[in-house]
Amino acid sequence: MFWRILGQLFSASRGRLAVALLALASGAAVTTALINLNLDAERKVSGEFRTLGANVIVGQRTNGSSTSELMDDSVMEKLSPTMGNVHGVFAPYLYSVVTVHMNSTGLAKDAQVILAGTWLDQTTQLSPWWKISGDSISNRNDHDHCLIGRAVSAQLGIRPGSQIELIYAYPAGNRTVALKVAGVIDSGGPEDNQVIANLSVVQKLTDLQNRIGFLQISVPGTPVEISNTIAKISAALPDVEVRPVPQIAQAEASLLPRIRGLIFFMVALILVLTSLCVFASMAALAMERRRDVGLMKAIGGSISRIVRIFFTEAAALGLAGALIGYVAGIFLSRWIGQRAFHVAISARPEVFPIVIALMVGVSLAGALPLRLLGRVRPAEILRGE
Repeated sequence: MFWRILGQLFSASRGRLAVALLALASGAAVTTALINLNLDAERKVSGEFRTLGANVIVGQRTNGSSTSELMDDSVMEKLSPTMGNVHGVFAPYLYSVVTVHMNSTGLAKDAQVILAGTWLDQTTQLSPWWKISGDSISNRNDHDHCLIGRAVSAQLGIRPGSQIELIYAYPAGNRTVALKVAGVIDSGGPEDNQVIANLSVVQKLTDLQNRIGFLQISVPGTPVEISNTIAKISAALPDVEVRPVPQIAQAEASLLPRIRGLIFFMVALILVLTSLCVFASMAALAMERRRDVGLMKAIGGSISRIVRIFFTEAAALGLAGALIGYVAGIFLSRWIGQRAFHVAISARPEVFPIVIALMVGVSLAGALPLRLLGRVRPAEILRGE
């Protein structure tokens, strides 16, 4: 009898229950998407920050305001096993000032520029925002090519394919090296005023064999995982200084709590609005069902059983809305992931029971007006009042 009455209630109030179901399903969909996003937010945001370049610097220790000698490049051999399973990218850097000389249409052109020596295959991965006209360099053993910044290109009229000569001045005489320009970099940063060549070429030109200035590393993972990696590198390389890039670390540390706070606020707002919508639908149902409740009481139905029927109806409605909304929320979270992070947000199974519990709770809270049906007097209903 209990389930038969419950089925009759569902069929008799299809319109209003459909409105409540739609509200619950919509709330469940948005809640599922936001909770999925929150669980993946740290990983996705960290991934986005990695596109900004290196987040860890390894350099020689500083004494006060002065900097000691350059590092030995053997530090790179110790770094690789230290990073272990961390799929990070790192590149060494050595800077110097050289003179760029080239002959263009019979006219000699010279200019002093900053020469950067690095692993060009790794540097382009550390700087994905670079726009390179011409060819990039994917072989770190390429000793014949270089990249130049757009400002240097404009100043000297250098184009991809041009031959240039780099001159490094010594007291006893100059050293030179001839390179072919593979491409022109447009980075919007200091690289626009530099010539970037293979590390070994710069070491030989400046007579700084086996020496580097510093290392840049892009460490993937959450802020906690990055801190753990920095600690491991520091322990393995006690003679150098390992530090995060402050701007990236601070921005990442401050952004994640804000995203989480915004997500929790939006979830709370969605739950409140959903509850109000269910409340309004149930209040209207309570007015419609006064006659039914009066007849139930008149034939001996107890208040507790009558209220239990209505709250079972509300719980079933919340469960149905949660199931529909969870499926829709998975697709919504993937859409948000593609639009915001250009990756798919994976479905998290632990979200399902959370959404079920929230929607059933919201539905029961919105069904509180049905408790007023317990005050209905059978005599008044039988008299037609």
